[in-house]
Amino acid sequence: MVELTGRTVRRLRWLVPALIMIGWLAIGGFGGPFAGKLSDVSENDNSAFLPASAEATEVQRLQERFTRNEAVPTIVVAERAGGVTPADRAFLQERAADAASIEGVVQPLSPVIPSRDGKALQLVVPMTGEPNEAVEELRGLLDRDRPDGLDVYAAGPAGQIADLSEAFGGIDGMLLLVAGSVVAVILIIVYRSPLLPFLVLLSGIFALGLASLTVYLLADSGTLALNGQSQGILFILVFGAATDYALLLVSRFREELRDTEDRYVAIRKALRGTIEPIAASAGTVILGVLCLLFSDLNSNRGLGPVAAIGIGASLLASVTFLPAVLAIFGRAAFWPFRPLHGSPHPEGKGVWGRIAGLVDRKPRAIWAVTALVLLAGAAFVPQLKADGTSQTDVFLTEVDSVAGQEVLSRHFPGGVGSPAIVIANAQQTDAVLEATRVDGVSSAEPAGTRDGLVLIEAVLDAPADSERAVGIVQSLRDSVRAVEDADAKVGGRTAVQLDTQETSKRDRMVIIPIVLVVVLAVLALLLRSLLAPLLLVATVVLSFAATMGVSALVFNHVLGFPGADPAVPLFGFVFLVALGIDYNIFLMTRVREEARTRGTREGTRYGLTVTGGVITSAGVVLAATFAALAVLPILFLAQIAFIVAFGVLLDTLIVRSLLVPALTIDIGKKVWWPSALSR
Repeated sequence: MVELTGRTVRRLRWLVPALIMIGWLAIGGFGGPFAGKLSDVSENDNSAFLPASAEATEVQRLQERFTRNEAVPTIVVAERAGGVTPADRAFLQERAADAASIEGVVQPLSPVIPSRDGKALQLVVPMTGEPNEAVEELRGLLDRDRPDGLDVYAAGPAGQIADLSEAFGGIDGMLLLVAGSVVAVILIIVYRSPLLPFLVLLSGIFALGLASLTVYLLADSGTLALNGQSQGILFILVFGAATDYALLLVSRFREELRDTEDRYVAIRKALRGTIEPIAASAGTVILGVLCLLFSDLNSNRGLGPVAAIGIGASLLASVTFLPAVLAIFGRAAFWPFRPLHGSPHPEGKGVWGRIAGLVDRKPRAIWAVTALVLLAGAAFVPQLKADGTSQTDVFLTEVDSVAGQEVLSRHFPGGVGSPAIVIANAQQTDAVLEATRVDGVSSAEPAGTRDGLVLIEAVLDAPADSERAVGIVQSLRDSVRAVEDADAKVGGRTAVQLDTQETSKRDRMVIIPIVLVVVLAVLALLLRSLLAPLLLVATVVLSFAATMGVSALVFNHVLGFPGADPAVPLFGFVFLVALGIDYNIFLMTRVREEARTRGTREGTRYGLTVTGGVITSAGVVLAATFAALAVLPILFLAQIAFIVAFGVLLDTLIVRSLLVPALTIDIGKKVWWPSALSR
């Protein structure tokens, strides 16, 4: 009976991991294809992300009374340096007739309008629904039999939406390929093994399949808003987080294999020793990104649960699939450098042993110098330009809509084709028209009345997506609001941009304090202390400030970026605080574990020694995966890629390696106040 029980136990030891592997293979096979389908349920039109209370949203709703369709204009502009010819005009008129048959194009199209200088022509083509395919077909028509020397572009709001969709089209393949390749190379360097990186990557791939399936179903049902930015961040977060958790588990497993002959016992000990910091890390990030639900922008609120789902899937794969495959492969997973039972631990030697010794000898000098370095970086934060940019500045490569907008600005009033929309009580039409005569409005005309309301189209003299146009709309709002009994509201494309920027600034003021409180609460529960969490949060905030200061210098003077969206600092803060605190969690949970038997000073030294390599590797992996976002030619993503990659490296190499352990040693056991370890 005892022999039968022992045989059954031995069978279960490999059967349970095998069943877990089969289950994840099924999840990966079914959910994996949905990563390529997320673009089908993403929305990249800014107007869809504004709250219902925004003035531009109210105007959009009222505007539906005046028109049966919600047409988005494509502005076709043709330019000839020596002046347009009758043949050029005939060409554009013929293409206008052809364009009328494109699915999604709304009749009537505008007439062909010449510029005053005679060098350009303009045609407005309204489109409904998702304009991507219609714009692509229109551009194909415009390229066909085009007269020599005539440059023709499809610009305007619909053109920009189409170009954004094309830019995000690379997410499915290119971003995954770049991120996966970077992670694979780093893992091969770290482990010097061909098999282990493959197992870790499989964990990330299966987590992405589960996350993609969940997000697709929720976005398809309208439960959450998904856009290209959220989609790209999801891919990066899943790969980065899954690899980070895997590095921590694998490192502890390798430690245990040197002390334990049985690989099943070793994986149980490794999982038991790492599940708390991994779960705490994932929980911190999940709660941090869910703080975006307090945003008034639908796009930000959508990113919160999307990112949380990705982290949750990474956690689940890391504590189920990865332990299962490690239990099955055992020491063979590390081939050709297998950790043998009874072999010495190499973690205590080498660079991290020397760094820990240096921190132990001169803690006060080290934390003072590192804090001064971070403060020096933070001093440049005022140089960060994050008040918004024009929509054409969103693209980092030359696209048709940007080139067309530049042509429009040279030859036509900047806001032609995308006027500001003023809706007011019809009885006050004359007074409101008079109020629209503000600096920057080139013309304003009534475009219809309905249900006691008048709709006025105000053409701006600046491009509708420019920062100058945003200022004009703000002045226009102030002026028409002053008309008594008019109840005037201003909407349109520029107003959407203005309201988005104002809402983003409000979100920063609300969400950042909430994230700090949430992270502080998680750390207090994890470390059973109040002083240590306050210390860790303070160091991460200082690291964030230094990162933003350095980013300001790089964006302004190295990369020459025109500015940044107001949401960039918010996203940078949420990700850096939530992700940056991870490495402090990995370190301080090990320090606390060792402090129980070794004391705080020796526990800190040993904890830094044994975790230095794995945490640094995790930081490099996460930084590299976020840097992969820069392959997408979108200003916002390029800035987030630099901020998070640089900030994570700063946290990993300076804050966690030097500042935090030096402060912990200098403060001593009081750092654990008010827990028993502080006495």
